[in-house]
Amino acid sequence: MSRTTLADVAAEAGVSVALVSIVMRGAPGAGAATRERVLAVAKRLDYRPDTRARLLRSGRSQLLGVTFDVRHPFHVDVLTGLYDAAGRAGYQLTLSAITPRRDERTAVAELLDDRCEAFLLLTPRMSASGLASLAEQRPVVAMMRNVRRAGVDVVRTDETLGSHQAVDHLVGLGHRRIAHVDGGALHESVERRRGYQEAMRRHGLADLVRIIPGGSGEEDGARAAEVLIGDPPTAVTVFNDLAATGLLAVVRGRGRAVPGELSVVGYDDSSFSRLAHLGLTTIAQDIGAMATHAVTRAVDRIEGEPVAEREIVVAPRLVVRDTTAAPG
Repeated sequence: MSRTTLADVAAEAGVSVALVSIVMRGAPGAGAATRERVLAVAKRLDYRPDTRARLLRSGRSQLLGVTFDVRHPFHVDVLTGLYDAAGRAGYQLTLSAITPRRDERTAVAELLDDRCEAFLLLTPRMSASGLASLAEQRPVVAMMRNVRRAGVDVVRTDETLGSHQAVDHLVGLGHRRIAHVDGGALHESVERRRGYQEAMRRHGLADLVRIIPGGSGEEDGARAAEVLIGDPPTAVTVFNDLAATGLLAVVRGRGRAVPGELSVVGYDDSSFSRLAHLGLTTIAQDIGAMATHAVTRAVDRIEGEPVAEREIVVAPRLVVRDTTAAPG
């Protein structure tokens, strides 16, 4: 079914297209009776103004371009927050996905073609210099990654603090042999790893630091579980919730009790971690706060508002569920 146009409304109401335009814009120039008749026809025909075309004619799009990775469920959770924040700011989102066969540069190029006014990049993988070059074309907000480049705004979680919270929780339960499943080469894994090491040293457990190679996917967690089972600790912090689910599947599949024999802490508080059959203890990133900060920063840059700080760091919080307990 084709979209109702101004011409359709004009023909039905028996007036000119120009007069319908005046009415729909709320501009002066139409009598009260005519205005009422045009609005009634527009409602009956389900006419919706093409705000995108109007904005483009004015040289604006009011679009915020977002790149996200379809392989990471947490990115989908963040998109929900971004849609809410953008709506409150009077902007719309244009999404460009990263897939196993579609890289980040392709996703960004599509957003440039769509005339987005700023970019919100979820955990961007391109180099810091690449992000700085992009920021010379449009405002760039890097979310969930620490980028030390002038011109690139950052909204991220205090990753180190999150790992501190995970280790502190496990130590408080009585654990000492606590391992960490790493995130591999991913940017945020560096700070989560550092936080784990710092917390272990602070608790006098430096000699028990144990880092297992991992990554961001379920299969990475599953591989790490195979390593841990041969020489199991009593507890483990995992790079993210998705890897934690892979680890849990292998551990439980081998008949090991969680949390009786192994306590597990994830990271992100992804929506699936709250499912009853999983009940994953995790470190929650404050999606609402990060989304609001990211959209506000992008809009401020677009509209030329003063910006005090280039980087906004949001505190995470521990969410205790069913996968942690005192050592058995």
